[in-house]
Amino acid sequence: MAATAAPASGARNGAGPEWGGFEENIQGGGSAVIDMENMDDTSGSSFEDMGELHQRLREEEVDADAAAAEEEDGEFLGMKGFKGQLSRQVADQMWQAGKRQASRAFSLYANIDILRPYFDVEPAQVRSRLLESMIPIKMVNFPQKIAGELYGPLMLVFTLVAILLHGMKTSDTIIREGTLMGTAIGTCFGYWLGVSSFIYFLAYLCNAQVTMLQMLALLGYGLFGHCIVLFVTYNIHLHALFYLFWLLVGGLSTLRMVAVLVSRTVGPTQRLLLCGTLAALHMLFLLYLHFAYHKVVEGILDTLEGPNVPPMQRVPRDIPAGLPATVLNATIKAVAVTLQSH
Repeated sequence: MAATAAPASGARNGAGPEWGGFEENIQGGGSAVIDMENMDDTSGSSFEDMGELHQRLREEEVDADAAAAEEEDGEFLGMKGFKGQLSRQVADQMWQAGKRQASRAFSLYANIDILRPYFDVEPAQVRSRLLESMIPIKMVNFPQKIAGELYGPLMLVFTLVAILLHGMKTSDTIIREGTLMGTAIGTCFGYWLGVSSFIYFLAYLCNAQVTMLQMLALLGYGLFGHCIVLFVTYNIHLHALFYLFWLLVGGLSTLRMVAVLVSRTVGPTQRLLLCGTLAALHMLFLLYLHFAYHKVVEGILDTLEGPNVPPMQRVPRDIPAGLPATVLNATIKAVAVTLQSH
């Protein structure tokens, strides 16, 4: 039994050279145990990781193809596509800017609070200012106060329009209603706005302390005398009465405006230029409204439509029975010669 085992072990120990190293490693290295239960199934590469990687690669390829297609489209469009995009951006910016400006303008004109300070006045104040416009001031050493509202002047301009329209209707002026109303409004508002702007320009040149709003109010209240004079003289047609009212009432309202401007102007030359211009324009405008207005309108109508001349009419005449035959023959011969010559 021992003899039999010895060769077996010798055969094992005396194995070939290819197994010697392996056996030495096993004997010298101890035992190696692999625990299969503690191994993690997710370690390493699995089929799910490979699927996700493949899907990511496909998405990257799709994105690259889309970017290449956009580059090709951009290269194909070239400058045309760039100009189209630029024009769209400019149009959008212009539309937004116009929309903002329109909304700002609408909100500005729709806000009634902007005009409220210029028309917020009591009737008692308007009445006192109307009376003060006919009383010249004496103290011109310091600037006089000017009303900064437009309610009274605007109502006086409309009153002057109504009086002028009444005078044109009671005169011999024949004109259509629309043109008559438009002419009266244009004359009164044109004088108020035009002369106020001109005097304000002269005041700026003469270094007078007056604003455009104050000038509109001053000249507007100065029209109170014109309304009184025209209302009286349009109903009482006396030239002597008109000249009396022109000097007294119109002169008082003009002196009031002149005194206010003198108190706000420095220098005799500047005062003479500014106040003389205002006084001349104000008094001449009253003369114009009284004398020359309806004549000017009639002249315009004659120019546009021509004079009203009645048409020629033929009137039959009876020949007396005792007319000599020689006169008849001579008349017939003259008519015949005239017809032959033509």
